[in-house]
This record gives sequence, structure tokens and C-alpha cells, in this order.
Amino acid sequence: MKTILVTGGAGFVGSHLCERLAANPQNKVVSLDNYSTGSEANHVPNVEYIRGETSQIKDLVKFKPDQIFHLGEYSRVEQSFEDLEIVWKSNKTGTFAVLEFCRAVGAKLIYAGSSTKFGDGGLGRSQSPYAWTKASNTELVVNYGHWFHLPYAIVYFYNVYGPREISTGKYATLIALFQEKMRKGEPLTVVSPGTQKRNFTHVDDIIDGLVLVGEHGHGDEFGIGSPEAYSVLEIAEMFGGKVEMLPERKGNRMTAEVLSAKTEALGWKPRWHVKDYLESYRSKV
Repeated sequence: MKTILVTGGAGFVGSHLCERLAANPQNKVVSLDNYSTGSEANHVPNVEYIRGETSQIKDLVKFKPDQIFHLGEYSRVEQSFEDLEIVWKSNKTGTFAVLEFCRAVGAKLIYAGSSTKFGDGGLGRSQSPYAWTKASNTELVVNYGHWFHLPYAIVYFYNVYGPREISTGKYATLIALFQEKMRKGEPLTVVSPGTQKRNFTHVDDIIDGLVLVGEHGHGDEFGIGSPEAYSVLEIAEMFGGKVEMLPERKGNRMTAEVLSAKTEALGWKPRWHVKDYLESYRSKV
């Protein structure tokens, strides 16, 4: 048996990861989530759920995991300017506690970095509080590996979409938000200039990469992203709805390089195309 802890296991990506891991009868899977963006509606069978903050991990987790997938951090770019204290507590205080817990119990850490780090030729790492905390955390994880021989692998997601996305409120993600607006007959709101490109990657492809890296990956730069880049306006056009342009926002990178060579070397490759996904969605509405 392998015991695996997933922080953020009741969230969008975390719930899919828990579901995949729990499908293996050789895995015992436990989620630690504060439910700030996660939901009990995302609970899946054969997973134990603990409610609490990652900063309290040593008090809440009374067993020694073999692996810890650390997905439970704050993860919105523009909103992070307004949520600065929450960002710090989650992404700095919480992640430090997770690293110390990994060091104490000898667990391998699989850390979900942010592809904003690679945005706009590297400038993206400092374009928002979210981006900076995530980028500096990847450096801290690498240093823990050097300082304390902590086993680790760092993955980078690129604009994840698919079932269980958040579709309403300030933490809604783009494709789910567009789906919700189409359902209500509302215009699709696009932040100016609209030409900012994103590598939209289906959650199933993300989970394929995560599981591979968890099993075989060691070190940094395991990017998990579709090589196909589309502008936000192009995505809106695929939906076919009326577009309403919004003012520019701080932290909104224009491009991000996809670094997936190390993940592909493990045998990963994306199977989904966002254009096909949206065509399938449109055919059902």
C-alpha cells in the first residue's frame, strides 16, 4: 500500500487527482482542504477528507504519507492583488508548513508550481502577488531538496479546463465562466486586449502528467500543458457568443512558454484539444 496526501483534494484539479489515485486499490488517498474554493460536491469515493489549513498540517495529519501532492494554494492572478493576506497565508505560510512536514516524515513532495513563472519571457514571475509567491516557492522547494535531501518534483499547469471548474464568482475560470454566460444568454467578457494567449489543457491530461511525475519524476520543470495556444478572443469566438471587452488588468501576462520536454520523456502527451471540447459543448446546448 502507498499512502498519498493531496492538499486541495476537494478542489477542481485536486478532486480529479484523488479520483484517479483512489482507483488504484494499492493507494490509500487522503485529502486536506480548507474548502475556500473546494467543495464537498467534489468528494469522490474511497478518499478520506480532512478539513483544515495547510499551515496546520502537522496537527491535522497523524500519519506518514509516502507522497504529498501539494495543490492546496491560492491560485488566481488578478484577484490576488485584492486578496494579498490570503495569498501570503496560503502560499507562503502554508507551503512552508507542508515542506517542514515533508522533511519530518520523509514524504516525496510533488509541488504544483505556476506557469505564470514563464510568462512574457520570465517577467511573469513578478507580475502579481500570486505569480511571485508561486515562483519563489519553487525556489524554496528546490532549496529544500539541496539543503535537506528532500525528494521532490515540481509540475506546472497551463490553464486547466474540464468538469468541476468553478463557473461563478471571483474565482471562476475562463472556459467555465464562458459556459455559464452562454447558458444565461449573457455577453462573454474578455479582458483587454484579448490577444493574450493561453495553452488550455484538459484536466484529464493534467492528471495523466501528475500521476506520471509523482511516480517517476525528480527535480524541476515538469510542465504539463497543451502545445496549442489560443488567444482569449479566439476562445470566445469558438463559443460564438457576443463579446464584451473589459479594461486591462494588472498581472495579465500575454504569453507563457510551455516546458513539457521532461514530462514527455516520462511518456506523457496531451490527448485533448480545446477546440474539440468546445465544439462538443456547443453541440449540446
